[in-house]
Amino acid sequence: MAAIVSNCENYPMNANLSSIRPTLVELYGETTGLDTFQRLSLIVDRYRDRIAPQVQTSSLSERDTILVSYANQVREPQVPPLKTLDKLCRKYLVGLISGVHLLPFYPSSSDDGFSVEDYRTVNPDLGTWSDVHSLGADFRLMFDAVINHVSSRNQWFQGFLRDDPKYGDYFIVVEGDPDLSQVVRPRTLPLLTRFDTPSGTKQVWTTFSEDQVDLNYRNPAVLLEIIEILLFYAAQGATFLRLDAIAYLWKEIGTSCIHLPQTHRVIQLIRAVLDNVAPHVMLITETNVHHAENISYFGNGQNEAQLVYNFALPPLTLHTFYTGDARTLSNWAKTLTPPSEKTTFLNFLASHDGIGLNPARGILSEDEIVLLVRKTFEHGGLISYKQNTEGTKSPYELNISYFDALSNPNGEEALDRKVNRFMAAQAVMLSLAGVPAIYFHSLFGSQNWTEGVKQTGHSRAINREKCQFDAMERDLANGHSLRSKVFTRYCQLLKARNGTSAFHPCGTQRILESHPSVFAIERISPDETSHVLCLHNTSGNKITVEIEQKTASDLLTGRPVRGSGVTLEPYHYLWVRI
Repeated sequence: MAAIVSNCENYPMNANLSSIRPTLVELYGETTGLDTFQRLSLIVDRYRDRIAPQVQTSSLSERDTILVSYANQVREPQVPPLKTLDKLCRKYLVGLISGVHLLPFYPSSSDDGFSVEDYRTVNPDLGTWSDVHSLGADFRLMFDAVINHVSSRNQWFQGFLRDDPKYGDYFIVVEGDPDLSQVVRPRTLPLLTRFDTPSGTKQVWTTFSEDQVDLNYRNPAVLLEIIEILLFYAAQGATFLRLDAIAYLWKEIGTSCIHLPQTHRVIQLIRAVLDNVAPHVMLITETNVHHAENISYFGNGQNEAQLVYNFALPPLTLHTFYTGDARTLSNWAKTLTPPSEKTTFLNFLASHDGIGLNPARGILSEDEIVLLVRKTFEHGGLISYKQNTEGTKSPYELNISYFDALSNPNGEEALDRKVNRFMAAQAVMLSLAGVPAIYFHSLFGSQNWTEGVKQTGHSRAINREKCQFDAMERDLANGHSLRSKVFTRYCQLLKARNGTSAFHPCGTQRILESHPSVFAIERISPDETSHVLCLHNTSGNKITVEIEQKTASDLLTGRPVRGSGVTLEPYHYLWVRI
């Protein structure tokens, strides 16, 4: 049995900026480190008054749920997409979700926004900063901090290509033919890309693609530029900063170039700066890696991310519903203990990316990983591969909508049974301690967008369809549609969760022994006044379980629940208020 206990208060409010001086000296040496500290202090002072009036509470509660959405996720003719998203959120989501993760809304040259041309500008095709602020009036905002790399069209890299001395050391130039075989690659594209400059052709480090050029954090000027941008985001109303692909930040030839100590030190610097000038802003690290490595970004529980993506949850949940056996998921969930009361997990099942397999390796066997891959192909999905250090390739992520991942879209299974299975999986995610993050296409029951793959040539497009606002409204108004069925069930779960302090993100959770097909979890509020037992049947069979409580009621319906022989229908979930 595992427990998480916390009140989830994230802050020292009066952090001493001088505490970061030794870290800067470690990174850059005595002279450069002290000079960098002086320059950083000036930046912080410049932003202190700009951010202070906006300071809000940094506490989290059971009411915190984050919608993950592209800025142009819903569209109307002649209307900036950010305005349309704002309209949809105000009409359907007020009181259900508390925050919106706006995927990169900056000018970008590729990768659906993750090749940033200008960090400080809203893509005019999407709207304006005023539109972002309008959305932030009702919802906490999460901005993407895409700080591992920039677009090849970014002005910094364009300056590098002109041999502008200011930008000559902003990027990583590799000379000769060093041994880079140990570098961990998230994709199968070349690690280095050749670019022509007035001083000759240069090999530049490009971890993710030739259009995404890695920044050189060995240059303290790069660190200062990025920290100033993060403070700018705080001034624009960001409550959460998502550190995209942060594990690859620092490069050292001869190493794996992932999870290096210097990367953790940079995150600690960012955290210390935010604690000093914007203590309400929380860091979320995005590291799609093995679970043990992923949670290392909590640091010591005080000095790095307040929230870490729970990356192992999506593949483990798929495995659970494929096999109808919840024991692996339950045993793993027993280990979910953040290092302090100031940290918690960001729980999710789907995102704009695929379903990562690396976080499940070491928890699932290779045969079980193969099952996930096979099911993905059977359900109309695709597989992305990563380059291994020995030159081989292995499955890296499943590219498929989570709804279709759970149910074969070409099968003859009844729609209501598919919806039951899908919502049982979502209920598992919502029951866990932490903050839930719900991808737009999960909240509204989207399926594979195979046409998008044909249009773009990119496998990830299968789960990135952009929707028309009027068509969505018609679907939501039709009680027989897939979108309506899923959204209605989601509303029921979120209303129950938001009104029950047992689901406080840093309350206590206990994983309970039950039937092998049942994921059973008890949630207890920090003050121990609210107790909820959550039972989830992950199989297609009817199951009877015992509840050892004399007084209990169904949290979703209000009906009394008798403890003797409670029946769970296939893919049924029962949240019991004790």
